Amino acid sequence: MLHLIFPTKKSDPELAPVRSGLVFGFFNALTWQVGLGTPLVLFAQQLGATPLQVGLATSFVLLLTPIQILSTALLPRYGFKKVMLGGWGTRSLFLVVPIVLAALVPYWGVLGWMAQALVWSVFFFCLCRSVGAAAFNPWIYAIVPERARGRYFANDQFVSSIASVATLLVCAGLFALLPVFNALLVQYAIALTGSTLSFFALKKLPDGPKPVAISVASVVRSTPRHIFAPGIFRTYLWIVVGYCVISTPIPAFVAYYLKAVPKFSLWEIIGFEVVRYFGVFLSASVIRGRIDRVGAKPFLLISLALYVVVGSFWWLFLRSGFGGTPGVIVAYFLLGMGVAGWTIANLGYLPKIVPDGERPLMVSIHGAVTSCLGGCAPIVWGWFLKTPADENGGGGEIDVAVFGWFFVSVIVSALVLSWLVKKLPENTEEKVEPLSIGSAVLRPFRAMSYLVSLIEQPKKGGAAQVDEPENGKTDTEDRADAEGRKR
Repeated sequence: MLHLIFPTKKSDPELAPVRSGLVFGFFNALTWQVGLGTPLVLFAQQLGATPLQVGLATSFVLLLTPIQILSTALLPRYGFKKVMLGGWGTRSLFLVVPIVLAALVPYWGVLGWMAQALVWSVFFFCLCRSVGAAAFNPWIYAIVPERARGRYFANDQFVSSIASVATLLVCAGLFALLPVFNALLVQYAIALTGSTLSFFALKKLPDGPKPVAISVASVVRSTPRHIFAPGIFRTYLWIVVGYCVISTPIPAFVAYYLKAVPKFSLWEIIGFEVVRYFGVFLSASVIRGRIDRVGAKPFLLISLALYVVVGSFWWLFLRSGFGGTPGVIVAYFLLGMGVAGWTIANLGYLPKIVPDGERPLMVSIHGAVTSCLGGCAPIVWGWFLKTPADENGGGGEIDVAVFGWFFVSVIVSALVLSWLVKKLPENTEEKVEPLSIGSAVLRPFRAMSYLVSLIEQPKKGGAAQVDEPENGKTDTEDRADAEGRKR
């Protein structure tokens, strides 16, 4: 079984050289599931963080997308491997802060500075991650042959799915069996271990040739034209921005609310998150076999319809406890289906509306704009949702009335977006290869940031050659030298 998931020279000679990339995906899932997922939100709530602080912590991974863009300038000079290892190695240091906090609280109690320390540790973790993220996808495209990329990304999603769900189940068990901060201590130790092992897996990957980066100056000049010029790209861009604004705040603030107000246990909230992943897996399995035949639009519309249902449920639950625990389970499941449906359909529709010659630039603009503006939403809503922490500083609160208005905005926005999506053109006879982002379905709220890659992709026909030429320089370096002489 393992040789099918982690290929060998015998089972899959094309993927065997990049086996370590799949090992990286497995251990990396342990890290992001804890360090950027629901355990982070619950840790912050236990430290007395306000909704604003939770919004900040969960938004950094999106708001720091500009750092990811600027970091592409490092790739032609240092190469994929050095940039990736530098970012991923440094980020591990900031997982030590939550471990120290979880170890101190049982002895010192919750102190006011602890929530701030946690938020700042997430900021620096995401800052270093953004530098490394600039390298990973183009690195994989450079070293995996084109005909094998589909198998690579399918395997990557599979191993990441196993690791992420297993991590959530372990977190739920730890919350059920141990005192809260002891459980968090173990969880973050798992995250740090995963980050360390993923770093060493990256070290085993072969490097690709140093790439040619798209000029950041040209991006700055071209971005306003693509964002504001009339056309289908502009229309769809702002539809996706609207979707990101209403969808990004939901998982974090719902988890925060369930602990702060109705007082669900921590292991139950983690269990709800597992149910959401089951919705993701079901949606992905249904859509993948049908999207080529019926197109992306129907699934965009179904996703928005599910958001209307989910928003309506939570509005009723906030007012009267409608549905109880079974209703919460169903709402999480439908949310997983909705977000997976939108993510897969978006990755299929976007390539249809951008010309081949400008695809890297336009897709990167799309990813950067939607990530940054979507990342602003949890911060803005966190500001309106915040109330002072309790007298003991042990747990933040949330303004339930304002939270209700948030879900009203989700319902209204989803209906408006549905009307706009219906007007989008789509030729279902046109067959275009969808964008591939590995485990994007597992991390749908961060998937858009992975579209940002200001790197010229290898030409069709295979992966870029990683052997050094006779003169010791790659083609990229030769072109750079020629350009330097010309200047």
